[in-house]
Amino acid sequence: MKLSNLIETWIQEMIAEQDGAIELKRNELATRFHCVPSQINYVISTRFSPERGYIVESRRGGGGYIKITRVTPASGNELMHVVNMIGSSLSFQDARVLVQNCYEYDLISQKEARIILAALNERSIPVKQPEQDILRAGILKNILVNLA
Repeated sequence: MKLSNLIETWIQEMIAEQDGAIELKRNELATRFHCVPSQINYVISTRFSPERGYIVESRRGGGGYIKITRVTPASGNELMHVVNMIGSSLSFQDARVLVQNCYEYDLISQKEARIILAALNERSIPVKQPEQDILRAGILKNILVNLA
């Protein structure tokens, strides 16, 4: 398993144990995994983004920390929360993350997730960028509004 995946898994487990939020010290985590602090930055910025359902706060300096919080929307508004997160443009990679999160939180079924991703892939939207990402955002919003 790649080091980035190990770090991500460890952080996710700690967040689950700490009821959805954890404070970390970048240097201590780098020491734990025998890597440079920039590796920790990479994992946090790519795997714990708002699109993936996380809020990351950091404070620099001697007592600095990184706080990662798993966001759980109010019950009943989950799909609309996702719709509101989608901007005017959406890459397929970001769409895949959002759809995967919806599936993991039981907001949509596996079959619905597969159908949505099929509708959002590059072959289904045969136009050039940036129009493709603009259309993808609108399509995903419409699908989720109709599922809500």
